Amino acid sequence: MTAVRSSVNEAICRIELNRPEAMNTFNAELAVELDEALLAAGEDDNVRVIVLSGAGKHFSTGIDLRELLSKERHEISGFLKLMDLHNHRLASLTKPVIASVQGYALANGTGLALACDFIIASDDAVFGTTAVNVGLICIEPGYQLARWIGEKRALQYVLSGDLIPAAKGAELGFVHTVTEKEKLEERTLELAKKLASKSALSLRAGKTGFARMEGLPLERAIQVGGEVFAALVASEDGREGVEAFLAKRPPVFRSR
Repeated sequence: MTAVRSSVNEAICRIELNRPEAMNTFNAELAVELDEALLAAGEDDNVRVIVLSGAGKHFSTGIDLRELLSKERHEISGFLKLMDLHNHRLASLTKPVIASVQGYALANGTGLALACDFIIASDDAVFGTTAVNVGLICIEPGYQLARWIGEKRALQYVLSGDLIPAAKGAELGFVHTVTEKEKLEERTLELAKKLASKSALSLRAGKTGFARMEGLPLERAIQVGGEVFAALVASEDGREGVEAFLAKRPPVFRSR
């Protein structure tokens, strides 16, 4: 049984963490297979949107602590680099990524969800930077949380290990939608199909444009944004979208 399962249907790539018996904790196998699946989805022209989910009752409860403890001192750094592969891969993707979360998303599981562009959560979903409760600390998941809610507030959760129910996550702004557990799949696919109907070029420009603007002075950020927008206006999809809007007809986008 593979640790990660992947399939493509109607331009949507479904990537599922597949260690339900271990609450989808990250071991080396899962980390590597997740990175490979994300890379493949990013390079597949037939894929417009990526959905991440976890098999069983929980999204992911973080790093497999038994495997972590089995590492010798000189092996720990290399093992943890594997645990962080998804952060680098998700940051490099130019396609929208949705985390579909049920049950616990803790520590590295929270970090994975927060590294995505959208989180659709069932009403029983719980997030948390909980490593402090076992004598460790959630540096990377805390960093991802800070990108959503600010550094000081994120640090409070990292230091306290307090849990964040889905409804609170929506209040804080990192959960896009909270839904009944039985409707999680439906609501996730609803958003995925909505995104898949957009111009792939526009979505790519949005993600790369925001990445390019991050950390720049205001004047330079606005300049970069203008450059991205100008390129879209001149593109086939850009012209098609505007012409379709003016003609009051559905657009036919051709970018992949």
